[in-house]
Amino acid sequence: MKILLDTHVFLWAISDDPRMTDAQKSAWVEQDNELYLSVASVWEMLIKAGTGKLPLPVPAAAFITKQMDKNRVVSLAIRASHLSELETLPPLHRDPFDRMLVAQARAERMPLLSADPKMSEYDVQIL
Repeated sequence: MKILLDTHVFLWAISDDPRMTDAQKSAWVEQDNELYLSVASVWEMLIKAGTGKLPLPVPAAAFITKQMDKNRVVSLAIRASHLSELETLPPLHRDPFDRMLVAQARAERMPLLSADPKMSEYDVQIL
């Protein structure tokens, strides 16, 4: 199954964070799953690392890329179809990065691996 990772789930997985549920861990390690990380998530992490809100090794972009490669996570670019989907979303979530993830998950017909309760307010499958 193709799965889009929410930013926090990616960070939890690479740091073995105890907040990651058993179901999330199973989705992460299942070899048949194809894991995707949006460039919006990478952008978000780089912004937060640059402001000191997210402690990542420097250079952060190289660290994120290395973790993606190590954990078989594929980059998902932002496409025109994602922007069209974004435009149709109701304003249920204020975070622009999370809204993009919802739009991408809907446009790509992928479930979203997330612990954010606001995400489930959208018409998108949450794992």
